[in-house]
Amino acid sequence: MNRPPTGDAAWRARQRARRLREWLLQGAIAVAVVLVLAWIARNISANLEARQIKSGFDFLRDPAGFNIGELLFDYTARDSYLRAFLVGMSNTLRVALAGIVLASLLGVTVGLMRLSQHPLVAWLGAAYVEVFRNIPLLIQLLAIYLLVTELLPEASDAISIEGAALLSKGGLQIAVPMEGVAALLWAFAAFIVAGAVGWLLARRWLDVGAGLVALGSGAAAAIVAWLLVGVVTGWSKPALDGFLISGGASLTPEFLALWLGLSLFTSGSIAELVRAGSQAVPIGQWNAALALGLPRSQAIATVVFPQALRLAIPPLASQYMNLIKNSSLAVVIGYPDLVSIANTSINQNGQALEVIVIIMAVYLTLNLVVAVIMGAINARVTRAPR
Repeated sequence: MNRPPTGDAAWRARQRARRLREWLLQGAIAVAVVLVLAWIARNISANLEARQIKSGFDFLRDPAGFNIGELLFDYTARDSYLRAFLVGMSNTLRVALAGIVLASLLGVTVGLMRLSQHPLVAWLGAAYVEVFRNIPLLIQLLAIYLLVTELLPEASDAISIEGAALLSKGGLQIAVPMEGVAALLWAFAAFIVAGAVGWLLARRWLDVGAGLVALGSGAAAAIVAWLLVGVVTGWSKPALDGFLISGGASLTPEFLALWLGLSLFTSGSIAELVRAGSQAVPIGQWNAALALGLPRSQAIATVVFPQALRLAIPPLASQYMNLIKNSSLAVVIGYPDLVSIANTSINQNGQALEVIVIIMAVYLTLNLVVAVIMGAINARVTRAPR
């Protein structure tokens, strides 16, 4: 449709009228939604009051009265329900972030294996995908938890990994720097500095994949900084103390089972996204890269894979969000995530409605954050080159 001249007063009037109608319609819909929600809230409040059921979020200030097995910060049974929910949310974030990282690494690796011309490598990649993608996640979690808690040795006969880690039914204990807080701060600072430098250099010299370069360089610098702090300050190494293992940092069987289960299950779908995205790149791009004399592996890494990201990132965001939501299955193996702590709270105070609202709000917020981040990445990689 050809746009009339800018100075056409009638055309401008029609545009203003159209925008006004659109705003009025959207306003009317918003008011209707608010009224419906207000009616539902009032109806629920009246029914709860009629049945003499306590309602409201004042219970969040009351002492929780129960302990939590895994903590990222201080908590006791005398602390409030609010602090207990924060502990649960931190545990959910902990396993979700670790799962996203491991699932991405495994998914990309297996997806590239499926593109291999070596029959055995391609078959192994296909077998990996079919096994972990088609077995229900709940069954995988129970199977992994059974392997960890039943087949691994007792703490007294723990499997030693070069003195840096001990693996037993009690979980995985790993060596960490003596100054753990300082190590984390230095690692975070190194990640920011190296990531910024990598991004600037990639923008200046490559102009492609600056985000991946920044992430990779930042992660490498963070690991090096963490190790250097350990070398300077010394290491807290796990060691057998009677029938228990002391020292180092501990990853419980529940965390390991949930982390591995989420990562393996999600990586199968991510591998298919990588494979499908790579095969969707026009064959001419493959042939051009090979015609330039690039080895197939280098052609995939430098030519095909960056283009495949444009197709893979939108569904990849859905997989990340599914991983976060699937972490709620932690309750079946006893990992104290948000849902597990919420169930305990409901059993104690009976305010199921408010607790469910909190769970819904947390998961909605986490997934909206993932959607915004992945949307920004998608806009970056799909932007036309300058």
